[in-house]
Amino acid sequence: MVARGTPAIDALRRAGVAHTVHEYLAGLTDPRGHDRKAWGEEAAAALGVEPERVFKTLVAELDGRLVAAVVPVARELDLKRLAETLRGRRAVLAAPAAAERASGSVVGGISPLAMRRSLTTVVDASASDHPTVFVSAGRRGLQLELAAADLVRLTDATVAPVSRSR
Repeated sequence: MVARGTPAIDALRRAGVAHTVHEYLAGLTDPRGHDRKAWGEEAAAALGVEPERVFKTLVAELDGRLVAAVVPVARELDLKRLAETLRGRRAVLAAPAAAERASGSVVGGISPLAMRRSLTTVVDASASDHPTVFVSAGRRGLQLELAAADLVRLTDATVAPVSRSR
């Protein structure tokens, strides 16, 4: 398979950031008919990497504004820690339609890179435990592997422990 360009891939190329595009056959294509938690684990299995290295991008609503959190697929987003990190009062996961409008991608394929709207972003501190991490390239079945430091720099992210065990 040959990966088509996505805004995230194009942004990495323009920035001259070293990365690898990994494409795989995504079996879970309908978010209404499948458990969303399984998408990231499916990507890790298909790519043969530990789930701790594959990160999902979740859009949350914090005190009325949208923010992005990038956490390992093997863990859950801790909404209380997210709110504390961004000095907010209360965070909840955004409605899927709001996340898709803000990001320009479908749920299950949201990339933290080159979102339609620029969102304040927090990358879980565990990303720095790995030489490279995987994030969605902007569609299901397409992952980007890059250095965690490049991910943080390109998203202008805050790094903080915002995940917890399931």
